[in-house]
Amino acid sequence: MYTQALNQKEAAAPATASEDAEAVARFEARVAAEDKIEPNDWMPEAYRRTLIRQISQHAHSEIIGMQPEGNWVTRAPSLRRKAALLAKVQDEGGHGLYLYAAAETLGVSREELSEQLLSGKAKYSSIFNYPTLTWADIGAIGWLVDGAAIMNQIPLCRTSYGPYARAMVRVCKEESFHQRQGYEIMLTLSRGTPEQKAMAQDALDRWWWPSLMMFGPPDGASQHTDTSMRWKIKRFTNDEIRQQFVDATVPQGHFLGLSFPDPALRLNEETGHWEFGVIDWSEFKAVLAGNGPCNRQRLRTRRQAHEGGAWVREAALAHAAKRRARKAAAPKLAAE
Repeated sequence: MYTQALNQKEAAAPATASEDAEAVARFEARVAAEDKIEPNDWMPEAYRRTLIRQISQHAHSEIIGMQPEGNWVTRAPSLRRKAALLAKVQDEGGHGLYLYAAAETLGVSREELSEQLLSGKAKYSSIFNYPTLTWADIGAIGWLVDGAAIMNQIPLCRTSYGPYARAMVRVCKEESFHQRQGYEIMLTLSRGTPEQKAMAQDALDRWWWPSLMMFGPPDGASQHTDTSMRWKIKRFTNDEIRQQFVDATVPQGHFLGLSFPDPALRLNEETGHWEFGVIDWSEFKAVLAGNGPCNRQRLRTRRQAHEGGAWVREAALAHAAKRRARKAAAPKLAAE
């Protein structure tokens, strides 16, 4: 998923006042009963902060995630591929919009969230700090990255916070299309010339391990999993979802005739699960810390886009102000 910020430490929340104990109990009971928590409902401050952190990082990831694929819109191998990729990039922008809107219901402004991203204070998914070197990388992103995202995001359709859950219904429908689109690209390359199949294999070699890192650190190192699961923000642990992804994806790769860059990968006949090797968590930590292949480039490009779009935001605000002024003046003119 695109919400690795759930695993970051934060300052401890102030102790809940004794007079709020009853409110906390009612909240916990509602969550346990699968009731949706809505923006005007009372909620613990820690729950609110956790959601803001998760939803905003998810939104930032969708916006930053437009860059590696946007890099190939003009270079896609056919007009059909260009149109499909452009539609996908537009979808990602829409996902960011839905998610920022959901975060705003928690009392944080979109301007504040954008500033956190631009300043480097807020994080986004580590996966988007890797370069797209060939057309096959676009297929690998759709198949692996969006496939991993779907594994995590489908349970979010049942998350306890209503606006987030409802936004994820549409997001998941569109991500499912993106995953199929990516797999179709990989299938076409795998059945093409030897050079095309080699390109697909190279993309799988480079994107496999970063895709497994998307689910966050192992359960023993995750900072917030227990609380997030009790509040039903998360439904499964990092390792559970990662295993589901591996079990679903490995047979797909074998159908393509491709091999995985993991000599330890093997099917456990007793459990039915694909066992995989040790993930290089030092690489994961380095990328999250800002030292990935494209970290600086991604933020630089995002800042340039934000600055270049200032006139659009100013024009929209001016137009909104004029509409409000006309609406306010309408009763006065009618009275005259």
